[in-house]
Amino acid sequence: MKSYLIKNANIVNEGTVSQQDVLINRGRIERIDQLISPRNNEIKIIDANGQYLLPGVIDDQVHFREPGLTHKGDIYTESRAAVAGGITSFMEQPNTVPQATTIELLEEKYALAATKSLANYSFNLGATNKNIEELLKADKKMHAGIKIFMGSSTGNMLVDDHAALERIFSEVDHQLIVHCEDEATIHKNLAHYKAKYGNEIPMSAHPLIRSEEACYLSSSFAVNLAKKHDARLHVFHISTAKETDLFTNKKPLEKKRITSEACVHHLWFTDADYESKGSLIKWNPSVKTEADRQGIWAALLDDRIDVIATDHAPHTFDEKQSLYENAPSGGPLVQHALVAMMEFVHKEVISIERLVQKMCHNPAILFGIKDRGFLREGYFADLVLVDAHRPWNVNEDNILYKCGWSPFMGQQFKSRITHTFVNGHLVYKGGTFDESQKGSRLVFERH
Repeated sequence: MKSYLIKNANIVNEGTVSQQDVLINRGRIERIDQLISPRNNEIKIIDANGQYLLPGVIDDQVHFREPGLTHKGDIYTESRAAVAGGITSFMEQPNTVPQATTIELLEEKYALAATKSLANYSFNLGATNKNIEELLKADKKMHAGIKIFMGSSTGNMLVDDHAALERIFSEVDHQLIVHCEDEATIHKNLAHYKAKYGNEIPMSAHPLIRSEEACYLSSSFAVNLAKKHDARLHVFHISTAKETDLFTNKKPLEKKRITSEACVHHLWFTDADYESKGSLIKWNPSVKTEADRQGIWAALLDDRIDVIATDHAPHTFDEKQSLYENAPSGGPLVQHALVAMMEFVHKEVISIERLVQKMCHNPAILFGIKDRGFLREGYFADLVLVDAHRPWNVNEDNILYKCGWSPFMGQQFKSRITHTFVNGHLVYKGGTFDESQKGSRLVFERH
């Protein structure tokens, strides 16, 4: 494995920005110091020339569609897009085909990733109303968590039996992860809009169908269950300002039992964008009002919300062009998440130090990921160089998702990713890839 010396980088790490050099050797960070000289001619020198050097982004929520839905995306194509976007580790969800609701099926996904993923990887085991015996087998060291769809799922993964939920929250000693939307409320709202519009429901009705009430009913129920049973709970993709008050900033993340996540699309878009973007911004939970967007930002900045993720969920462009009820929810984001969030750094909405905290440090802390998420000597060399002053436009020629489209089509970003290292391997550099080394399975240290 090659050794690298990154010089003249503005290192963003643990709340500070400092110009230092970083020596990478045998896949790990060997040394961080003010001035490091190469000890031999075999060390490859990269002059960062003042670019930001960040820990690799850890995305705790993606859907890479393999197995079974690979016409939309697969582990290889989407991990390739991820590393081009500065994401070096991901945690993938169980609603593939077949659904990963047994340890055997879950391990089959790990085996696929070992041969295909350019980024580091982990996978969640899916809960059902009837598989608690499988959930109890999950390994806290080797499996990211237990995903519970308390709304918005297909097949048998909707967990709507209250007795089953009580058992899961009381008996499963693992990181529980929930998608929260109340199905009864959604069905009632959908019936109203079908009666009004027939098959021509406008996309702008999506946040009224998948409403604030639907989200809050479900998320508050999940939080109360977690408090009742002292479970570790992580609530995915908060989409309303009202939900943010369910979470606390009165204790550090290391001591929290109940945590939450904001996604890039809920921080960027509002319901005003349905007119121009239509189904391309149809997600579950829905993109809602400007007041909700601002409320999510406020909670992110005051630490009620702990991490930023993507909920990357590709569908083909043709699938997304269907009428409202048939157009699937979800969109691709991993290639553009970091540069999109850098726009808010430029606008001084968030500092780059806080951005790194929410996208790199906190996912590692929350899940207990071993030796990743920080720029520390001895840690794995998952690193990203970001040029904050090199604009580019998103177009169909530079989109790497298998589905071939992006909700950011036509957007100009001020920043770009120039280099991505995964386990000390320079996998991405200036638009080219070295795919000779695959990512590694994430390991967790939990107490």
